[in-house]
Amino acid sequence: MTGWLARRWTEWQRATNWALVFICLASVSGQAVAARVAVVLSEDSTHYQEAYQVIRAHLEAAGHKASRTYAEGVTSAALNDAPLAVAVGVRAAESLAVLPNRPPVLALLVPRAWYVKNGRTRLTEGGRYSASAIYIDQPFERQAALIRLAFPEARRVGVLLSAEQEGLLGELDEALRSQQLSLVHARLVDGEHLIKPLESVLSEADLLLALPDPLAFNSNTAQSLFLTSYRYRDPVLGYSRSMTRAGALLSLHSSPAQIGRQAAEWVNYALVTVPVHLPAPSYPAYFSISINEQVARSLGFTLPSEAELEKRLGGVR
Repeated sequence: MTGWLARRWTEWQRATNWALVFICLASVSGQAVAARVAVVLSEDSTHYQEAYQVIRAHLEAAGHKASRTYAEGVTSAALNDAPLAVAVGVRAAESLAVLPNRPPVLALLVPRAWYVKNGRTRLTEGGRYSASAIYIDQPFERQAALIRLAFPEARRVGVLLSAEQEGLLGELDEALRSQQLSLVHARLVDGEHLIKPLESVLSEADLLLALPDPLAFNSNTAQSLFLTSYRYRDPVLGYSRSMTRAGALLSLHSSPAQIGRQAAEWVNYALVTVPVHLPAPSYPAYFSISINEQVARSLGFTLPSEAELEKRLGGVR
């Protein structure tokens, strides 16, 4: 009888232990299903809203919820105790950085130079908080590979850099050299006219690589930049579809929808980890190429199709 009782006691313990495991798993699953992610937008603009809508759709398909708020006036209470916050744009990230007891923050559509220099430190406060980012920039290796594919005769790549971006020169030079390309660059000073440094670069380079630097490329400088590059017969490789429409021969870019898709994948992964764990900061995984056929004809370039370049570039990432 004693042996029978011992066996029954052991079986009961095992059953109890498995029941506890299933209860814990159900609890974790329930928490994941009920998770509400706070998405903070820098402003009410089309591209920020596009990223939010894609994030919301993907999260809802996975059983989560997304709440939308804006950087201006955001408070801890507005986050509704969310286990994770997504900041869309620099302004949104900076608004979250000043909040006490904030959840982990994933910053989207932010320049890598900003995140490395200021954003990461402000969002993590020396490791007290968790943060990560999906940059708006394309990786230099991908840009260099596209240059080699689209312009096989090119040898020298021109770049304009502000002090904010100058720390990336070494990485850019290494990526270009891997494709047998050399770097020609000029530093921009705030308040300085663009034309002089631009012409010094264009006079030596075979093409101009545009980086997302507001001091070099903005609504006030775009027309002068494209007209000057056209005069030197140098094509421009841009970083957005709007730059292609404005006069860049082609652009390598990730849309807000593509970055929003990647963000949703990261968030879904993070919400099943305890505590919430974000991947390391990264460049966009998804990208597109756009070509201005009129500019190509005017400058005498014959390029592979957008689809062909995207396919071939996907193979060298």
